Amino acid sequence: MSVAVRVRGLAKSYRDAGRLVRVLTAVDLEVEAGELVAIVGPSGAGKSTLLHLLGALDHPDAGEIEIGGQRLAQLDARRLARFRNRTIGFVFQFHQLLPDFDALENVMMPARIAGLSARQAVARAAGLLAEVGLEDRLDHFPGQLSGGERQRVALCRALVLEPPLLLADEPTGNLDPESAEKVFELLLDLRARRGTTTILVTHNPALARRCAKILALEDGRLRPPAA
Repeated sequence: MSVAVRVRGLAKSYRDAGRLVRVLTAVDLEVEAGELVAIVGPSGAGKSTLLHLLGALDHPDAGEIEIGGQRLAQLDARRLARFRNRTIGFVFQFHQLLPDFDALENVMMPARIAGLSARQAVARAAGLLAEVGLEDRLDHFPGQLSGGERQRVALCRALVLEPPLLLADEPTGNLDPESAEKVFELLLDLRARRGTTTILVTHNPALARRCAKILALEDGRLRPPAA
């Protein structure tokens, strides 16, 4: 399952010590259903801000975001939260796992929030963890896992509801090269088998080149990268 993403004229600014900082000025973006797109650019360019807006974790100052034909601005807070839970999976550079919950419980969390029964949530979570080679780590807490294992758990959590859109913000940026390669290969494999539309932010040009399309965020806008 996948969705198309359409963005028009997206703008976002912040106040920093009384100074207005324009992060995004006029972002346009077209991502086809099932497409894998990499977004690159220098630190501070606004890549994470863009993902937060696409994921309805923040609101733009101007512009329009449409995911699977649904305009986010048309949803009230309750419907937006439900849409986000059901439609969008997130993977971050720092795994953001809950330290007091084991791997299985962390992956189950979005499914339980969505209203799935405990039995359904366990089945989905355990199945995904087995797919990424963590069937023997179900009862391990984040502090008992390696960096690569924690990021695999985070990937499973993002996909447990089989969301049609996956947003990945530097998912391998905090890992050693070998672990980063393994996590990226898993992301590609899981995405391909599910047909998930994926938008990936990365500083790694080698990883970006393995995506179907690369866009560079510079001066508040998205453009094809310089040759």
